[in-house]
Amino acid sequence: MTEWQLVLDSFWPLFWGGITGTIPLAIASFALGLVIALGIALMRISRNRVLSGIARVYISVIRGTPLLVQLFVIFYGMPSVGITIDPWPSAIIAFSLNVGGYAAEIIRAAILSVPKGQWEAGYTIGMSPGTTLTRLILPQAARVSVPPLSNTFISLVKDTSLASLILVTEMFRVAQEIAAFSREFMVIYIEAAVIYWVFCFVLSSGQNALEKRLDRYVAH
Repeated sequence: MTEWQLVLDSFWPLFWGGITGTIPLAIASFALGLVIALGIALMRISRNRVLSGIARVYISVIRGTPLLVQLFVIFYGMPSVGITIDPWPSAIIAFSLNVGGYAAEIIRAAILSVPKGQWEAGYTIGMSPGTTLTRLILPQAARVSVPPLSNTFISLVKDTSLASLILVTEMFRVAQEIAAFSREFMVIYIEAAVIYWVFCFVLSSGQNALEKRLDRYVAH
């Protein structure tokens, strides 16, 4: 089999591995990570020192340790304390916690970037702090946080390749299996890299389109 024929034959399995493994894993982890990040961000800006302290520690631990180590602790380490988690849930938990740590600071900064007058305006028309946050502050903060959060998601798509190390069947895992069978490691890994690049290029284009759309509603 020629190298070109190998590339053609392996393209669909790799691409399908990305569509059914990499992208769903990234989406699920990012969605859950955003929920965690919002909670941590609100704790971080809270006047309650205990809640703020817990958030600080969480962010410090997540940002101060490698994602691979976090992944291994959950999948390989938890069984030692009697908790066994399957590969897919382990990957989602690890990636979600990681996204939560990084995205929390993005969301916190976005919330703080909203002028304090917006809070006062909400209180003036009789809104509660919770209603003011959800109806006035978060929508404005969301526009500010779109670019950095989009970059976080794109990075997550690439980071999902680490899930292959805990036996999750995603695109890089498929690439490893094909490379091991064909013994053409360079060809297959370069092909996988190109597909990752295509995915990220499409996501970057979507990010640019979303930013332009949101920019229409921002006063200059």
